[in-house]
Amino acid sequence: MTPTVHGFFDEATNTITYVVIEPTGRACAVIDSVLDFDYASGRTDTRSADAVIAFIRDNALDVQWILETHVHADHLSAAPYIQERVGGKIGIGERITVVQDTFGKIFNEGTRFQRDGSQFDQLFKEGDSFHIGQLRGDVKHTPGHTPACLTYVIGDAAFVGDTLFMPDFGTARCDFPGGSAETLYDSVQKIMALPDETRIFVGHDYKAPGREEFAWETTVGAQKARNIHVGAGKSREDFIAMRNTRDATLAMPRLIIPSLQVNMRAGHMPEPEDNGQSYLKVPINGL
Repeated sequence: MTPTVHGFFDEATNTITYVVIEPTGRACAVIDSVLDFDYASGRTDTRSADAVIAFIRDNALDVQWILETHVHADHLSAAPYIQERVGGKIGIGERITVVQDTFGKIFNEGTRFQRDGSQFDQLFKEGDSFHIGQLRGDVKHTPGHTPACLTYVIGDAAFVGDTLFMPDFGTARCDFPGGSAETLYDSVQKIMALPDETRIFVGHDYKAPGREEFAWETTVGAQKARNIHVGAGKSREDFIAMRNTRDATLAMPRLIIPSLQVNMRAGHMPEPEDNGQSYLKVPINGL
């Protein structure tokens, strides 16, 4: 089956949020939503999520899932805000527990922070399936960027999160805690094993040099032929060497500190302190 896919591009974080609609009905899923956040003031804004909600309401869609491909390090999730307004179950990979344990320690979260994934409605593992109305989705565990990364294969479309970018931009970094270039290469091969005509929808686009427009849809065949990091038969050893060398030069994402604290809680802010205010921590020299 061929779902209808609408992408909402957030230029502040180069993130694409997807609304995936069954071809013969009104059931849909939202993938990788964005809560706008101004770090300097510590203020959130819902304009990106509101645009998605308006589209859903204008088209009388039935939201069944609000899916995360992984715990994002570059934007905050708007999953609970969207769920409160239009429904849907919030899902992520079962290895979220590994991410929660790792960053629970880094942010010294203490015993009140649950590390069992219970903040989410559904924890997916390799081989799981789900439905958006009559449309089937299948789950592939594609770690390497993070331990919990998933690819959702929904009909003829694959939503790969940060694992792959557009062919002219390459692949995700692997230097976050729990990341691995070796594991990412193997995950990419799992995606490349899908039929060549499978549509691939990437989680971000940064407009590679020489390209004038942002883009977020490609195919497995195009990735196999032209991806600058893993296409055209590049070897596992060459990829690992390239990825590790390149990652050593990259700065941390601008919003990594607030993003991790919020996203490992399924988009919720940390519990308010005794004055009723929520706070985000900055671990000095911790990342």
